[in-house]
Amino acid sequence: MPEVPEPVIELVRRRREPVVVQALRSTAAATLAYAAALWLTDARAPLLAPLTALLVVQVTLYATITSGITRVNAVVAGVTVAVGFSALVGLSWWSLGLLILTSLAVGHLVRAGDFIPEVAISAMLVLGVSHATDLALSRVLETLIGAAVGLLFNFLFVPPVWVQPAEEALVDLADRMRRLLLLMGEQLGVPTPVHRAAARLHEARRLDNDITQVDAALVQAEESLRLNPRVKEALLSRVVLRTGLDTLEICTTVMRAMSRTLTDLARAREEEPLFPHEVAEAVEELFGNVARAVQSFAVLVTSSDSASSEEAEDRLAAEMEAGRAGRERVAHLLLARVQEHPRQWHLLGALLSEFDRVLDELDVEKRSTRLAEELDRYTREERDRHPVLYELKRRFRLPRSRRRRRSPDADRAEV
Repeated sequence: MPEVPEPVIELVRRRREPVVVQALRSTAAATLAYAAALWLTDARAPLLAPLTALLVVQVTLYATITSGITRVNAVVAGVTVAVGFSALVGLSWWSLGLLILTSLAVGHLVRAGDFIPEVAISAMLVLGVSHATDLALSRVLETLIGAAVGLLFNFLFVPPVWVQPAEEALVDLADRMRRLLLLMGEQLGVPTPVHRAAARLHEARRLDNDITQVDAALVQAEESLRLNPRVKEALLSRVVLRTGLDTLEICTTVMRAMSRTLTDLARAREEEPLFPHEVAEAVEELFGNVARAVQSFAVLVTSSDSASSEEAEDRLAAEMEAGRAGRERVAHLLLARVQEHPRQWHLLGALLSEFDRVLDELDVEKRSTRLAEELDRYTREERDRHPVLYELKRRFRLPRSRRRRRSPDADRAEV
């Protein structure tokens, strides 16, 4: 049996990743567009049709529709400018420069977005031939064929929903936060070298890059939910993940401040423990409670069914209660120590305030309130932007009793 090439094995292994799915979809759509252009036009090599389909077939249905309309708009604008120039002037260095400048300006006027250079490219190609009108019509026709094939391809073969990769990225972020919190709580009862505390501070700063990656995955997931007929309660799914990431982003900022406080404390107490033994144990336990609460919060945000959501919410509530109790114990122990030895009392107070902020952000009731506010804001924006479409969706919406309950977040959002 012949050995399968390694690239093929790797492609099969990664067949569900967005990059691989996009490559396969784009290849199929471009090939179909070329075949359709050969059948519908007299061109020998209508390469503009597969090029348009290649650019139109994006990862999500929403991006496909918007990019298809924008690209056709850009090509028609460029062709129109070129036809006008060909009727007035010929091709020379100064007319070419004026054509490019005019085309780019028109691209901004028609809001071609990322396809603004396409306006100038179309205009140059049309102006550079003797039969400008014939080429103009041919170019527009090929563009329309490519865009139509790309749109039809995505309607017949609906792009996948990229919610799961976004959920996995968010859970991975929470897991890195949990590990860092546990690391910050270790060895507080022994002298801590400044370089070790500073290393944790650098690790906390690197969480900003993780936030950026999760945000990119979440943007892709949000687009895959828009206009996707296979998705129910798309708005709720988008808002749940987005508000969850916002909360974790705030927590990473506070964690960076925490690690900075511990670094300053280590610099001020180089030859002694950061905390006495009893206080160190209480602070380490508090770090552990907060770390587990962060992980449970991520599980709650990414739970897709009501049973797992309720279980995650109960676990988060229990860990929050333990965290608040641990915070009170640490506060009393630190107060007693500060009254005896008031050194660096401002750093100890800052650490307590930072614990308070994280616990407040992870609070279940605060999350429910924030989720309801965001749903109301999204609904108002949709109503103001598309009043007719909003009214149609409201009239044809199923009665609430017939809807499947998704999660406690969904139930509270409808109250």
